[in-house]
Parts: sequence; C-alpha cells; structure tokens
Amino acid sequence: MNLKTPSKLEQVFAAGHIAVTSECGPPRGSDPEAVTKKAEMIKDHVDAINITDNQTAMTRLCSLASCIHIKQMGLEPILQMVTRDRNRIAMQSDLLGAASFDIHNLLCLSGDHQSFGDCAQGQNVHDLDSMQLIQTARQMRDEGKFLGGDDIKRPPRMFVGAAANPFADPYEIRVPRLAKKVAAGAEYIQTQCIFNLEKFEQWMHDVRERGLHEKTCIMAGITPFKSAGMAKFMAKRVPGMDIPDALVKRMSDTPKDKQQAEGIKIAIESIQRLKECQGVKGFHIMAIEWEEKVPEICEAAGMHPRPENAG
Repeated sequence: MNLKTPSKLEQVFAAGHIAVTSECGPPRGSDPEAVTKKAEMIKDHVDAINITDNQTAMTRLCSLASCIHIKQMGLEPILQMVTRDRNRIAMQSDLLGAASFDIHNLLCLSGDHQSFGDCAQGQNVHDLDSMQLIQTARQMRDEGKFLGGDDIKRPPRMFVGAAANPFADPYEIRVPRLAKKVAAGAEYIQTQCIFNLEKFEQWMHDVRERGLHEKTCIMAGITPFKSAGMAKFMAKRVPGMDIPDALVKRMSDTPKDKQQAEGIKIAIESIQRLKECQGVKGFHIMAIEWEEKVPEICEAAGMHPRPENAG
C-alpha cells in the first residue's frame, strides 16, 4: 500500500474500514497518568486517540506532551493543534517536534475563544487560521518546505484533518466551508457532536452533491448524554449545538437512575443509523470524562474488534 504517511488511521480508511477514534482531555496539572489511564480504557476499541489542545481555553498539560505519552504506550495519537495560541513559527516548530516522535496524525482547529477559559485577558494569536494551518502542514509534508521557503530536513509525515460543524448558523455556508477545508488539504474531517440526525443527513446529502465525500474521510461526532441536565445544558448553552426537543424530552422522561443507560442507548442508535449514511467513513466518540463507556458503545454498535484485531 503506497501511503503518503505511516498513519495507522489513514490505513484503516484506505482499507475501506469504518474508522473509530475517541479523545482524551489532558489534565490541569503535570501528572501524565490523567491521560494514560484514559487511553488505557479505550485503546482496544479505537484506531487512534485525539488529545485535545487546551480545550475550552483552559490551561492544561500540552497536547504534544500528552501525545508523546500516548505514543510511548504503543498507541496511535492524534495531535490537536489550535491556532489561538501560537504564531506560524511555533506551529511549524511543534509539527517538527511531533514528527521527531513519529506522531503521524494532526487535527487543525481554531480553538475556543479565550473568554471561555481561565485567562480571559489572554491574547488571541491566530497568525494563521485553521485552513492556513492545514495548508502549512501539507506544504511541510508534500513539498518538504517551511512557510519561509527553506527546505526541511526530514519533513513531518502527517495525516492532516480538520473539524466541521454541520449545524452552526448560517447553514448555507456549512458545505462551502467544508469545501474550502478540503481544498486546503484536509484528508479527514471530524464533525461536531451529532444529535439532529435528520439535519446531519441533509448536510451529508449536500456534501455528496459536491462530491466532497470522495475527497475526504468524514467522521461523525458522537457524544453520549450522562443525564437530562447535560442534554438541557448543551441544548441551551453550548454554541453550535442542535439538539432536538424530542431528544431532551426523552432524557427528561427517563427515571434519573436510568438516564446514563438511556444516553448510551441514544449514542448507539445514532451510530447504527449513521453507518447507513453514504459518505460517513468513521465515528469520533467524544465521551467527555466518561471514557470508560467508549468500549461499551463500540461493542454494542458493532465496531469491535477493530480491523487490526479482526484476524
């Protein structure tokens, strides 16, 4: 197989398998066990593990160091990199740092606004935006050149991805924005958490109309509800979410002691339905601080064992 990168995640896509990823949020401290314990819970059920980059603009153990810990466990990390905190010098430097540890997956993001976090007075950098970061990573890999034009000794061999939100307003620009990311060089896409399945299926229809599903690997984002309170909070307070009232009601009508099980059931139902959606090539399970449930979701949704263990 002639692959552009040694990424195991890319190999899963190339072989035509449904890919599965999940993510681990680094701690607000320097103890790596907070990451490695989460990775240990999910390692046999996913193809790669995303490490978030100061998510919600809260200062945390850096994504690169966390990825190195994951790599040293013999697992496949995905380095998330936001453009909020670094200029182009630092981002290129971090890509070289990741490559020096043979980390071969990258997810390019803008990052949550710093006003959400613990350093509201911090400066946004955004020297490059997320699309320019995609282009930068592809140039460094494909052309072996820095943005300044100089040659790179041992260029980073990254499988380059981006995020997409099918639900943010205005809806009309959602597919064109995806098209721009694909044109910039995004080889895989992880979507926002999907709760409104009909709207996501409409978005996928529009994606297929432009042939984008053939140019990138789209991974559907899945987040299980822990409680009715979580469903209500996400529906009302989290920007860019589209959670149907019927889903909130379903969680609210469920007895409190059974709400976790119901949330897991909804996630499994969503995966099973979206498996049938043409163009969906994988699932990204965001079980926020609930990593122990990822194996249960994967097994019940028919996504275990993973290809490398399938015999």
